[in-house]
Amino acid sequence: MENPQKAGPLLRDLTRAFSHYNRHSVFLKKNLKETTVFFREIRQNHSNTCGGGGGGGASGPAPDSGQLGCISFPRHDEDYLQNVVNSAPYILILGQDCSARYQLLNCLLGERLLPLGAEVGGACGAEGGACRRRKLCFTHGRQTRLSLALPGQYELVHQLAAHCGRWDTVPQQDLEIQECEDPAQRLAELEITLHHPLLQEVKIMVLPCRNVQPVEEALEDCRRGILPIILYAVSKDTLSAEQLEDLRKVRETLTYPVCFLRIPDAMAHELRPAEKERSALFTQLADLQLIGSAAGNCACGAPAQTPGKMQSILGESLERVHRVLVPFTRQVLQNQQVEAAALLNAVHCRCLDLFINQAFDMQRDLQITPRRLEYTREKEGELFSSLMAIANRKQEEMKEMIVETLASMKEQLLEDAANLEFTDIIMTSNSEPMSSKDIKVCINQIQDLIVIRLNQAVANKLTSSVDYLRESFVGTLERCLGSLEKSESCAHNVTSNHLKQILNAAYHVEVTFHSGSSVTRLFWEQIKQIIHRITWVNPPSVTAEWKRKVAQDAIESLSAAKLAKSICSQFRTRLNSSHEAFAASLRQLEEGHTGRLERTEDLWLRVRKDHAPRLARLSLESRSLRDILLHGKPKLGRELGRGQYGVVYLCDSWAGRHPCALKSVVPPDDKHWNDLALEFHYTRSLPKHERLVNLHGSVIDHSYGGGSSIAVLLIMERLHRDLYTGLKAGLSLKERLQIALDVVEGIRFLHGQGLLHRDIKLKNVLLDKQNRAKITDLGFCKPEAMMSGSIVGTPIHMAPELFTGKYDNSVDVYAFGILFWYLCSGSVKLPEAFEKCSSKDQLWTNVKKGSRPERLSSFDEECWQLMEACWNGDPSQRPLLGIVQPSLQSIMDRLCHNSDQKSANLEDSN
Repeated sequence: MENPQKAGPLLRDLTRAFSHYNRHSVFLKKNLKETTVFFREIRQNHSNTCGGGGGGGASGPAPDSGQLGCISFPRHDEDYLQNVVNSAPYILILGQDCSARYQLLNCLLGERLLPLGAEVGGACGAEGGACRRRKLCFTHGRQTRLSLALPGQYELVHQLAAHCGRWDTVPQQDLEIQECEDPAQRLAELEITLHHPLLQEVKIMVLPCRNVQPVEEALEDCRRGILPIILYAVSKDTLSAEQLEDLRKVRETLTYPVCFLRIPDAMAHELRPAEKERSALFTQLADLQLIGSAAGNCACGAPAQTPGKMQSILGESLERVHRVLVPFTRQVLQNQQVEAAALLNAVHCRCLDLFINQAFDMQRDLQITPRRLEYTREKEGELFSSLMAIANRKQEEMKEMIVETLASMKEQLLEDAANLEFTDIIMTSNSEPMSSKDIKVCINQIQDLIVIRLNQAVANKLTSSVDYLRESFVGTLERCLGSLEKSESCAHNVTSNHLKQILNAAYHVEVTFHSGSSVTRLFWEQIKQIIHRITWVNPPSVTAEWKRKVAQDAIESLSAAKLAKSICSQFRTRLNSSHEAFAASLRQLEEGHTGRLERTEDLWLRVRKDHAPRLARLSLESRSLRDILLHGKPKLGRELGRGQYGVVYLCDSWAGRHPCALKSVVPPDDKHWNDLALEFHYTRSLPKHERLVNLHGSVIDHSYGGGSSIAVLLIMERLHRDLYTGLKAGLSLKERLQIALDVVEGIRFLHGQGLLHRDIKLKNVLLDKQNRAKITDLGFCKPEAMMSGSIVGTPIHMAPELFTGKYDNSVDVYAFGILFWYLCSGSVKLPEAFEKCSSKDQLWTNVKKGSRPERLSSFDEECWQLMEACWNGDPSQRPLLGIVQPSLQSIMDRLCHNSDQKSANLEDSN
């Protein structure tokens, strides 16, 4: 080894870098395995649900079961991640010649294991063909041993020189391929097993001479299942054309950066520091874009790289290899794991957001579907009542309309009847008498003419009287039925379609008389009676006069009163029949929805209680792994405070941000783990807002408390103090009103993101140095659709309905009302109504009975009214924050203006 004094730190830091990688690989692999199992269970439990209810009725699936198919692992992402977690780190040593490669290997291991300089013998590389060194593979083992093996296959039986006695440096003859060896032995690699700390973490491979095996073939085994740290040992001032061609093939085979390391020729003097800034080697590699040309890739220092965009680098001094190689290795390893953790977390977050959106959809379905069914029943009832009223009211109008229509049409009908040309009747030219059968056919055709004309006229007039109902009732009903049908599964489409058909049959066709079927049948009944009264002794001659006479008898025989009464009676009968059929079908549809909603509620519970929290924990782990890889574990400073669920520490800096606050939470069981993870997901997903404390990231500390427990460290923005401390120190009225406005703005933003805070209180409002407020501790923050009805919060700020488990975002309005009482009082002293309570249970009992903070003499009337409105016992009576905010602004403007005027008057009087 050329520089034994340098091997210690280099070996230690390299070993630490690979140990760090392997340790985090365990967590990444575990997370990926659990994620794969989770997605498989989701598919097995829900993918066949849609096909399982083919019998109809109540056995159909919930509407969201098909959507759960979206909760899956994209195949290409899973393949990539499996490849990453199953890839073992390797150090691949390439170089201009064997001497340079061997010298670099010795430097890495801190031992003179391979012969150097003149010991190597022969020429290597492009300049000669005498050197025939085989591929070397260094692995860890308890005992030192050498063997020949085919790559990835089996060990060859071969007598090595190293087996014949003790050795410190690997015998040269074991490194060389002999001419007499068979092809299998020539392709074999020399496996060197050592009990060495670096080899416990990583394997090392030294590529053979290009005379033995082309570089692309030597690297073929490295394409799968390994993460290569590619080192290229350079011993000359420039690279030859053959060496550049080999490097091109390396870049094509492996898409990883290369660390070029200058290994000084033992026969040449080392470059002076002044000459290292831009050597011929650096210029050649930069010009060929084999390394980055930026100043960060200098010859003597560590690389200045951007994560995810790493370039190949050059270190031109073996003396300074530690400063180049260690950061390069760390960054290659880090980039691999950061990219995998980020991809895994992106999958987690995407599917978690799908779960949350589905929870919203299921909650909405559970709330809206019963209302739609009730609405449909009510609307159909209104329509039925309206149409029955029309039928009863319109009979007299219909009679007058029929009389008027007949009077206006009579002359034209008689004329048209006289000129009617009969069909399917052979008329004689001399008007001879016809048979009785032909006469009946003629009469029927005259009657048809009258019926058709009169039917069209009556139908058109009746249509206009009820046409307004089509959109106001029928259209609305159809849209509502369509939504019910859409939310029902394919098993219930028959019911919904039948319901729509009844609606159309009852209210489109019969009411509007578009087909005229009822009127037609009624006229036929009337005219049949006319036919029976027509008598003759001898068959008449079919003349125009006879046809006019038949038509006139038919028209005069019609009774407008009877016709109107019959039409309305038939209308009512059909209307009742349709109404009853509609009600029966609606009951059937309702039964189907009831069964489906029960399954939806069960699935909603599983999403909230199991699926989403479980996936959220995996998401927290993958995100925390990414954060610790990028930024390391934060250092805990002095304790700042303690709460029910964690301890807050000072953290000087983390991820380039300072100062920070660090909250450590030690979840006692899986439920708390999952709940914390789900709440962390909501918080982390929020866009940044100036009225919310920023969450910078998270780290899972597996050695918290000396290794006795696992803690989640949440790193967040640190502010000056909390509101409790601020009120104790004293704040002006203007400052307190501005804080109230800031808090309302923050809560409004959370509500706008679909979240409830559920723990608004003095300690959870932080102040900056200008006493502007930010809301913190979103530990209870949840979307309404994901709430399980748990009782959470701080007792004196908790709305009465929280104890019932059914509540909405108005609980934050209530909590703000209590907070506003403190702001207006300017003190942290408990209200008398709360101070008198000896226990939390007594306090809750009193609050449910209506107990609230008392009015202080210093309170402004408008402020008191706003407080009372906010803590109203009826959630529906509490004001919206969109109303509270301008009210607060108005109060602030008025009170601050009055205060300024008083101050000015006081100054004038002085």
